Amino acid sequence: MKPLIPLKGAIPLFFIALALLYFAILPKAQAVIPPADGGYPGFNTAEGQKAIFGLTTGVANTAVGWYSLFSNTDGSYNTGVGAGTLLFNIGDQTTGDGTQNTAIGTAALLSNTTGGENTATGAGALSSNTAGAANTANGWFALSHNNGNPPDGSANTAVGAGALFSNTTGDSSTAIGLNALVSNTTGSGNTAVGVRALDHNTSGSLNIALGVNAGHDVVTAQNAICIGLNVFGADVGDSCYIGNIFGETSASGEAVYVNSNHKLGTLTSSRRFKDDIKPMERVSEALFALKPVSFRYKKEIDPAGMQQFGLVAEEVEKVNPDLVVRDKEGKPYSVRYDQVNAMLLNEFLKEHKAFLEEQCKVQEQEAMIDGLESTAVKQAATVTALESKVAKQKEIIAQQQTEMRTVIARLNDQAAQIQKVSAQVEFTRSGTKLAGAVWQAMRLPYNIFAYLGHRKDYKSSHIWVDLVVRGPRAGRLHRDASTSNIGDSLPSGCLDL
Repeated sequence: MKPLIPLKGAIPLFFIALALLYFAILPKAQAVIPPADGGYPGFNTAEGQKAIFGLTTGVANTAVGWYSLFSNTDGSYNTGVGAGTLLFNIGDQTTGDGTQNTAIGTAALLSNTTGGENTATGAGALSSNTAGAANTANGWFALSHNNGNPPDGSANTAVGAGALFSNTTGDSSTAIGLNALVSNTTGSGNTAVGVRALDHNTSGSLNIALGVNAGHDVVTAQNAICIGLNVFGADVGDSCYIGNIFGETSASGEAVYVNSNHKLGTLTSSRRFKDDIKPMERVSEALFALKPVSFRYKKEIDPAGMQQFGLVAEEVEKVNPDLVVRDKEGKPYSVRYDQVNAMLLNEFLKEHKAFLEEQCKVQEQEAMIDGLESTAVKQAATVTALESKVAKQKEIIAQQQTEMRTVIARLNDQAAQIQKVSAQVEFTRSGTKLAGAVWQAMRLPYNIFAYLGHRKDYKSSHIWVDLVVRGPRAGRLHRDASTSNIGDSLPSGCLDL
């Protein structure tokens, strides 16, 4: 990874030199007593045993301490304060190597030879650096093992004792806190803020850890993010771990969404931010074509293999492309379940409306049925009353029939009595004739026995008289009182009276 190294000569060396020259040609002023020692040609300052001992053409260097800037020859604008600071720095003003370094603390930037624009504050800070450039180490032995040729081992910032302690060729990393990125050797572009943040990372790059012990379990992963106290994370690339979210309840607020450009945000529902507002109507019917599935994520995503439930983005895209979240390449990545919920609400409301309409119809039908049942009850009561009346009428008719039979029987008796009376009357009428006939017969030498009776074998009642004659002309004399002539149709042997 290319370091963020400042351009050579970024500091206006010309103006610094010009300022030094200005002070050199000022009119002589009254010197301080005793005069300051350690002044050397080329605006160099040295104080300490063999400080800036090998200087030849270097300018504007400051060396304070035992063997400070001891080897410097052409290096310029370096500051070494402390025993052995910038001990092996040589420098080249033409290329800018070994220039503009600041080392404060015993053995700070001890091994630096050609590295430039480094700042080391603290005993042993950047002590092994030779050619690495634009590094900042502030703390005891911070970046003490850093040793690389640009861009390796450059543009690192370590603030805190032991910060980036083991870094050798890693570049562009920032470690702030005790032992932050302490184990990093070749990893680059890491940011660790907090005591022991990313302390086990060795070759992993582009990782971010904010918080005490944050990123503790990240070792070789790339682009892992761990935020929060003791958020150890995992040695999984392109992952993000944030503490104090899971298990914490927010009574109000909005869900947070992230797009393919890693932008976080929430959804707004205010009319102020919307155009083309219209009812959803039948758009939500696309839900009926969706196919919910059960599944398990691949092991690299979910080692536990927990069963999941949801939709497949590629299948949803076929139904409605607007329900799909896409990645940077435009491929289906996820499903907009919040939109699915809104469509479900629309379908629910449609069904609810249809249900209410159906309920109204049912209530109307129930009212009609209640009316019919009430009418039926009334009709049943009417039928019962009619049946009661009919039963009473039947009783009356039966009684009348009984009485009629009695009347008929009486009428029959009366008729029979009338017939008897009629027969007696007829008999009385015929009595006179019969008496004459009997009289005549009595004059005959016959014994006559007269039988009078009432025959019932004819359709009408008849008065008949049988005269039994005993004598020479024995026989039965018959006289039917209903005949008009005596002797009509008499059988032989009968006497016609």
